[in-house]
This record gives sequence, structure tokens and C-alpha cells, in this order.
Amino acid sequence: MSPVLPRPFLRLAWSNLAAQSAEQLSLAAVPIVAVLALGAGPGEIGLLATAQTLPFLLLSIPLGLLADRTSKRQLMAWAEGLRTLAFIALMAALLAHRISLELLALLGFVGAIGTVGYSVAAPALVPALVARRAIMAANGRLELARSVAFTAGPALAGALVAWSGASAAFVLAAVLSGAALLLLLGLPEPQRIAAPARHPLLELQDGARLVWRHALLRPILLTAVAWNISWFVLQAAYVPYAVRVLGLSAGGVGMTLASYGAGMIVGSLFAPRVMAALPFGRAIQVGPSISVLAAATMVATLLLPTAAVAVASFFLFGVGPIIWTISSTTLRQTVTPNAILGRVSALFLTVNVGARPLGAALGGYVGASWGEAACLWLALAGFVVQAWLIFASPVSQLRHLPAAAD
Repeated sequence: MSPVLPRPFLRLAWSNLAAQSAEQLSLAAVPIVAVLALGAGPGEIGLLATAQTLPFLLLSIPLGLLADRTSKRQLMAWAEGLRTLAFIALMAALLAHRISLELLALLGFVGAIGTVGYSVAAPALVPALVARRAIMAANGRLELARSVAFTAGPALAGALVAWSGASAAFVLAAVLSGAALLLLLGLPEPQRIAAPARHPLLELQDGARLVWRHALLRPILLTAVAWNISWFVLQAAYVPYAVRVLGLSAGGVGMTLASYGAGMIVGSLFAPRVMAALPFGRAIQVGPSISVLAAATMVATLLLPTAAVAVASFFLFGVGPIIWTISSTTLRQTVTPNAILGRVSALFLTVNVGARPLGAALGGYVGASWGEAACLWLALAGFVVQAWLIFASPVSQLRHLPAAAD
């Protein structure tokens, strides 16, 4: 039986759903607007994507440090307020016919700052709102919201732009972001115990040292890095591979990619049962194992070049990582002292995001040099490595969630 989650956390969960939905809606709408209204090509879309991801690399660690020094609720509220203003500005620019690629990039950058602030503070706030026995259920609720937003956001953005014009997508995004902000304003937060002031670099060093020296946190970080590199190697090759080899239309490519979101939802729903049925260390290994199976299924399209096999691969890719995210986040929140949880969460976010362009560049080089099939095999090798990293670590020996850190 799942533990009952307290009202303060449920308020955070609804805020998270609204914030995630606003983010996914805008991430899908911006490139659509750029292409349809401004005639943007792949180069311009790449620059917009860079503007929307750069804050994760530049600001995750500073904002994680701020989350440990100040009220996490207030940081999330300020961050969501900034994102709401970015959506309103986008809507106003569209209605005034003053939109440009430069403005899209600037406001995308500003909105992403809000996303980073929310993303580093939310996981650090969960242990303060939820009893230890319910942390896994709480993380499952947050990941289910992310899965729903990830699945519905792009489709809804496309429909709104097609039916009502580009501004409608940003109106809805602003409304959702504003709702997330209002929910945060009424969220109670336990009083934070002030720590002695230290130099920021020393405080950041504390978080990095803990992660690297901790027998459980280090393999989780390395596994996540290997997974992200492998995933973006695959992503760099998939669309041209799907068109040239699988013979899929644009709609067919979209259908296969949508199965990833469906898998995320299924994984979120089944994660609590997986956690309850297996020793904790084995439950953490489920996600990496499914990712290997998913990568092998994609390689199987070289022999069976059909959309159905690609759909199965992306569905498995959705199921596995969600179970991994819920279990590994719960472990991270449990073994990390609350005083540095924001910094540790920010470090994981920064490293994971930093691995993505590396994987994309590697995939692009391998694909250009040896073809898309080589990328599929390379991605499979990378997913085998990420599974080996976690299977060979002390995490494998955990039967139960470790004792909470002070």
C-alpha cells in the first residue's frame, strides 16, 4: 500500500505538474514559431536550442548553492515568476508582430533560468516535506507529472499553433506557469537552520567531494553520464536513419518519438510495484537494464527495418529511465545531508546536461564518418557501459534504502 503523502507535498506536486507542462509547451512551441513565422532553418533552431539549454550549464551550480543558503520555496517562486514573465513577453511580442529570432533566443534563455532554479530546488525540498518512508512515492508522483507533461506538451503546442495561432500556446504556458507560482506561494516550508557563512567555492567543493567520494553517489553519477552520452549519440542519428532506412514519413517519425513519452507514463505508474517487489539495489538496476534492451531493439531495426520495432525501442527507453530516475533520486536524497542537497542536485543536473552536447557531437561525427548504423551500435555499447557501471558498484548490494544522512 502506498504511503499517504502530506498536503504540503501535494501542493508541490500540483505546482510541479503545472510548471513542467508550461516548460514542455514552450519548448515545443518556440521552434514551431521560429520555422513558421520566421522561416528558421536547422542552424537557427540549433541556436535557439543552445539558448534554452545554456542556463543549465552556467547556473545550475550557483543556484544549487543558493538553494542551500536560502529558502527553497522562495527560490522556486522567484524562478517560476521569471519564467511566467518570459512567457508573457513572448505572447506580447507575437500579438504586436515584433517577434524575432533574437527575441526568441533571449526570452528562451530567461525562461530557462527559471527552469533551472525550480529544478535544483524542488528535489532538495522533497525530504523536508515528506517522511523518509514516503520519499520514493513522492518522487514517483513528481516523475509521473513530468511524464504526462513530456507526452502532452508537444502535441498540445502543435495543436494550439495550428488552431489558434502561435500566441495561444504562450498564453496557456503563462497561465500554467502562473498557477505553479500561486501554488508555491501557499507552500509551507520547515525552518532552515542557518549554517556559518563560508566562501562559495568551499561550499561547492563540499558537494563535489561528497559525490565523488561516496560509494553510492559516484556510480549513480557516472551511470547517468554514460546514459546521457549514449542517448544523444542515438538521437543524433535517429531522424535521418528513420527517414532513409526505415522509410518513415514526418508523421511516422513523430509517432515513434511519441512512444517514448508513453513509456515514461507506464514506467511512472509501475515504478512503485517494482520498488516494492525487488531489493532496493536491484530496483535501481532495472532502469539501466531496460535501456540496454531498448538499445538492442533499436539495433534490431537493421535486420527488421519497421516502425513497430522502433516504437518498441522508444517505449522501452521511456519505461527504464523513469524507474531509474525515481529510485536513484530517492537514494541521492536519502544519503545526502539536507544542508548540501541543493548543491548535490545541481551538480547532477550540470553534469547530465553537460554530457548531452558531447553525445550529440560524438553521434554527429560517427554518423557522418561511418553512417547511422554505426551510431546505433555505438549507442548500444554506451548503454552496456552504463549498465556495467551500476551493476559493478556497491549499489548492487543494497537490500533496503540506506539510513538517512544527518
